[in-house]
Amino acid sequence: MIGKMGTRFQSFWLLFLLSCLIFISATSSEQKGDGTLRIGLKKRKLNRANRLASQLFLKNRGSWSSKGFFHLNDGNSDTVPLKNYLDAQYYGDITIGTPPQKFTAIFDTGSSNLWMPSSKCYLSVACYFHSKYTASESSTYKKNGKPASIRYGTGAISGYFSNDDVKIGDLVIKDQEFIEATNEPGITFLVAKFDGILGLGFKEIAVGNSTPVWYNMVEKGLVKEQIFSFWLNRNPQDQEGGEIVFGGVDPKHFKGEHTYVPVTRKGYWQFDMGDLQIAGKPTGYCSKGCSAIADSGTSLLTGPTSVITMINHAIGAVGVASKECKTVIGQYGKTMLNSLLSQADPRKVCSQIGLCGFDQRMGIKSVLDDGTSDLINEAMCSVCEMATVWMQSELNQNETQERILSYAAELCDHIPSPNQQSAVNCEKVSSMPIVTFTIGGKPFDLSPQDYIFKIGDGVQSQCTSGFTAMDIPPPRGPLWILGDIFMGPYHTVFDYGKARVGFAKSA
Repeated sequence: MIGKMGTRFQSFWLLFLLSCLIFISATSSEQKGDGTLRIGLKKRKLNRANRLASQLFLKNRGSWSSKGFFHLNDGNSDTVPLKNYLDAQYYGDITIGTPPQKFTAIFDTGSSNLWMPSSKCYLSVACYFHSKYTASESSTYKKNGKPASIRYGTGAISGYFSNDDVKIGDLVIKDQEFIEATNEPGITFLVAKFDGILGLGFKEIAVGNSTPVWYNMVEKGLVKEQIFSFWLNRNPQDQEGGEIVFGGVDPKHFKGEHTYVPVTRKGYWQFDMGDLQIAGKPTGYCSKGCSAIADSGTSLLTGPTSVITMINHAIGAVGVASKECKTVIGQYGKTMLNSLLSQADPRKVCSQIGLCGFDQRMGIKSVLDDGTSDLINEAMCSVCEMATVWMQSELNQNETQERILSYAAELCDHIPSPNQQSAVNCEKVSSMPIVTFTIGGKPFDLSPQDYIFKIGDGVQSQCTSGFTAMDIPPPRGPLWILGDIFMGPYHTVFDYGKARVGFAKSA
């Protein structure tokens, strides 16, 4: 659990990690006569220190609420996946107040509030390592006082709402409501470079029913068109991190035409996508459609564990061998396969054989009355559902029964740890497969160079997969989260006016 940081060893490492973080500092903004605003984005230099910091955060998040989510406590509860902000590599500058107080912010399409540390944050160590907003030093500050909190499994960012002028580039959004964070426990934001978050999602997921910054930019006529666009520079040799354009697009940053898909559920920038292919081979998981969101707040790409495991197997990623997985395949594999061959509904196979849904006849409850049975049942059910996906995918390829059971057993050794990246062999990156997403009926390829993070050179190099597993239950899920790994190769347009998202090859 992250609630306690009481040892000297932990303190030493936190200070060490902070001292080792290296970032590119150049940024710029430019107001054009065409009604657009261009904001230069900073890009964090990837090295062992900040990668270690990321992993430290991931391994010590503590227990989450249902399957890894945090809750927005605004009186109208909503459920949003916990974002790996520590991995966000792109951020920019904003100011709040008069005279301006400068902050660094993640421009995050996966949330909708603006928050910054408050000068009244006294008890959280993170606040002492970041810029803090001081209301008494701003002549345009207006007291609000409405309480606000964003609850995580590891604690909560809490504080209260205030109003002041927010400046992005040359645009001033007057009387913008934002959260002054007075409590930031744990190490989540302690080792982050940025000060806070500027949400660019829809108002539907805003804490406290607050009006997002982007909404005010539109309603006050500060932008010509009701769109904004991201270009993320993936060239590690360039100093320029990227650019976000409010009110339009920059033609220099993309090739060809954008493929647009409608927003299917406001809150996130959520849309429907088709099947996913690995080396040209359909997985079948999304053959009937899946939901995805374009999320600038994370550099990773997350999806259901069953499919991420298949990707891990294809790229040789080291996973966590699952005893429950091999038990399920060994004891129930043939029964599951026979059910699928008889054209049973794949979603009902596991319940039909008694692995999903408690069956009193099994007698487990009477033997294990300490809650252990619930954990065992849930683990066995999850593994069975994953294995069903794997088997159905192979059946669609007309593989033999022997090969299908062997393949399922192999995948047991590639199941990723939830929300953690998996190591891969750097020498084999060039031979790894293309992973293809289908959006708007068109293929969008990701090469190994797109989805593998490499740190260092030669024998000292370390490589990790950018694919991570996160199982988001209905009604929000299952859901794919397409972060910077996807938005880097593909210039992304967020069309608020027409409620759609567009992708084109980045230039």
